[in-house]
Amino acid sequence: MIDHIQWLGHGSFLIQSQPIIYINPWRVVRNAFHADVILIGHDHYDHCSVADVTKLCGPATRIIGNEKVAALIPQTEVLRAWQSINVERARITAVPAYSPGDLRHPLTDGGLGFLISLNFYDIYYAGDTMLIPEMQRLHPDIAILPIDADGTLSVEEAVAAVGILRPRYVLPANWGAAGEGAAEMDARMFKKQVGGRAQVILPEDRPSGSRV
Repeated sequence: MIDHIQWLGHGSFLIQSQPIIYINPWRVVRNAFHADVILIGHDHYDHCSVADVTKLCGPATRIIGNEKVAALIPQTEVLRAWQSINVERARITAVPAYSPGDLRHPLTDGGLGFLISLNFYDIYYAGDTMLIPEMQRLHPDIAILPIDADGTLSVEEAVAAVGILRPRYVLPANWGAAGEGAAEMDARMFKKQVGGRAQVILPEDRPSGSRV
């Protein structure tokens, strides 16, 4: 399943399976295939881009997010924390994503991460979050964690999250975009600090031409 997850830059990912799932598309190129599902965790511009959603939408595309996303994209199906929805072979569960004691991602904003159960794998996209007690309820096969420390996990906190979640694979998020998020050096540091606790996947670990 890890081979079906493509990093598109910053906090944007594509799961190339059935259904085709985009997460927080931002600065993406138009695809020959429309998205079946678009997941948007909160309304910040680098995660909720109406222009990029428009590029990817087809007549049957389902957009899933929180109430603030729905205020910007009216066709959004709203999920609240721990609610689930089934789309074809995928079960998508909304997970809280917030920053205790930090005003950039308060709990009251209703930010979301997502647990995507697909092809006998659980994929946890943490969203813009810091370490939160809800992570103790999750033990995914694959974890996608922010590392930019912008009201989110720092590199060191993301390493601690790996210890809590105990995934087999980890992909860092919120890095690599010019002027936005963490730098490539931070992603490499994260991989080094995780060590043997999980396999951290960076673009260099993929065949040539693949983003992740």
